[in-house]
Amino acid sequence: MRVLCAFPEAMPSSNSRPPACLAPVALILALLLHLSLSSQAGDRRPLPVDRAPGLKEKTLILLDVSTKNPVRTVNENFLSLQLDPSIIHDGWLDFLSSKRLVTLARGLSPAFLRFGGKRTDFLQFQNLRNPAKSRGGPGPDYYLKNYEDDIVRSDVALDKQKGCKIAQHPDVMLELQREKAAQMHLVLLKEQFSNTYSNLVLTARSLDKLYNFADCSGLHLIFALNALRRNPNNSWNSSSALSLLKYSASKKYNISWELGNEPNNYRTMRGRAVNGSQLGKDYIQLKSLLQPIRIYSRASLYGPNIGRPRKNVITLLDGFMKVAGNTVDAVTWQHCYIDGRVVKVMDFLKTRLLDTLSDQIRKIQKVVNTYTPGKKIWLEGVVTTSVGGTNNLSDSYAAGFLWLNTLGMLANRGIDVVIRHSFFDHGYNHLVDQNFNPLPDYWLSLLYKRLIGPKVLAVHVAGLQRKPRPGRVIRDKLRIYAHCTNHHKSVQLNGQPLVMVDDGTLPELKPRPLRAGRTLVIPPVTMGFYVVKNVNALACRYR
Repeated sequence: MRVLCAFPEAMPSSNSRPPACLAPVALILALLLHLSLSSQAGDRRPLPVDRAPGLKEKTLILLDVSTKNPVRTVNENFLSLQLDPSIIHDGWLDFLSSKRLVTLARGLSPAFLRFGGKRTDFLQFQNLRNPAKSRGGPGPDYYLKNYEDDIVRSDVALDKQKGCKIAQHPDVMLELQREKAAQMHLVLLKEQFSNTYSNLVLTARSLDKLYNFADCSGLHLIFALNALRRNPNNSWNSSSALSLLKYSASKKYNISWELGNEPNNYRTMRGRAVNGSQLGKDYIQLKSLLQPIRIYSRASLYGPNIGRPRKNVITLLDGFMKVAGNTVDAVTWQHCYIDGRVVKVMDFLKTRLLDTLSDQIRKIQKVVNTYTPGKKIWLEGVVTTSVGGTNNLSDSYAAGFLWLNTLGMLANRGIDVVIRHSFFDHGYNHLVDQNFNPLPDYWLSLLYKRLIGPKVLAVHVAGLQRKPRPGRVIRDKLRIYAHCTNHHKSVQLNGQPLVMVDDGTLPELKPRPLRAGRTLVIPPVTMGFYVVKNVNALACRYR
């Protein structure tokens, strides 16, 4: 199947806008552009091209999409989610039963929900049912008293419900929680900058709330256990993990498991290094703990969740794969694009930044295929900017260029699952903000889930008219990925806008059909989804 596209070389200077105004330009992502092209597969004649008012010369390209045999098929849960354990510290875990949050998460199902992050290895489980009295945190007396009393009343009301436990939290209660989260966020940032973390306690009630959120949202929970609890001989101390396993098994919770988070950073975090072979032995030990527990005898195990694959990290992964390559169901690593303390809007448009991920994929695949050819590889904890993100940047449409290119590139390179950090928390790097409002990356993710199927198609880009250096535009500035349409998620053409409605339901998508026989014109600095005869294309163009 062939599609002709026109790409203007430049926008007119009189109407050009600075990069800070990306949001209105990139809003075409909120539309489904439905193309009805009647050209035959063998017809290579250019379609009529109308010169858009105010645009300069265009580069015409021909897209060759092979629809006969998909190059690969990714996991049905390809786009998945993550929650950081910091939600225990800042109190947001108590609000996961919110109808609005559950509705937003359900819109991205089916998916995995990974509970893990930098504080994974400081997490301790305690089988307590009524921890409200012991909860602390900054704030005035009225805040502590009213807030804790409201939490207790909410818990009592939830306990009376059967099935999915959904809560409606009063506005004043949410406002008090936002105050607490804002103050605790400063504490958490200080810990992150100093690389010294305090211990977190996960109670049985908190685990119940976490699993209730995942179950009600149609998400499969992956729980990352603390790997920094060590015996004197540096072997893993599994006592706390065993207590958690026994409790979750008694509740018949369907959970998959991990051990640790970024083990390559253990020396700087606790002054205690764990090499790859020892980590592999720890995973084998965890597997032996799961097997006697009936509900977890066949539970999936993922790891080692390493950081950016530099030389020392690759050495750790190599040692791990030698020992436990056949123990894990998928090999996992993390990636962060930009330091959130120094990020600028133009950073999100640098194509060389996009290509850093491609190099990491190559390094990870080389090690994995050496020991376990064909083993699934996951990218966990992917984030555009570090340290909680940057206001009006990482929570804007500008960040969508990195996010959509990540999804397209990973599927095309054979990565089975990508887990977005984080679905919800305090900060500016998430899909949903602290007011329970979806951010731009949420809508991009929703469109991806609704439109893009798991079968990945090969795309060949060929130039038809080559004006001054058009190859640079095609190769460096244009990213196009194609998949078969997702037939499991219906898209209604009812023209409703993409907004969250008050009753906690998600609207249908708003498509805009194009007339047959027209060439699609994509301006600079835009991204979009395009549907052509049951084939979905994801396109991003950069300056």
